[in-house]
Amino acid sequence: MSIIIIGGNEKMISKYKDVCKMHNCKAKVFVDPVRNLRKMIGSPDVIVLFTGTVSHKMVEIAVQEAEKSNISVLRSHSSSGNALSSLLEGYLN
Repeated sequence: MSIIIIGGNEKMISKYKDVCKMHNCKAKVFVDPVRNLRKMIGSPDVIVLFTGTVSHKMVEIAVQEAEKSNISVLRSHSSSGNALSSLLEGYLN
């Protein structure tokens, strides 16, 4: 399963990828604003939004792309590794 994570903390990128790996998922992480986010999202199975640490514009773009491609969106205000793990467990079960 492929996951796009938008938001979060730059120092946590490797932790996010490790958490995804534990759930048999592959992740791309975007913590900073990206010029061509629309193109970079591609067609993942899930988009995770850490709403507490992401710009409103990035959320809008991610949600628009998710709606257009029928991609599930998971949101969490917290951007911790435990929050990500909880989101994935809830989604996968």
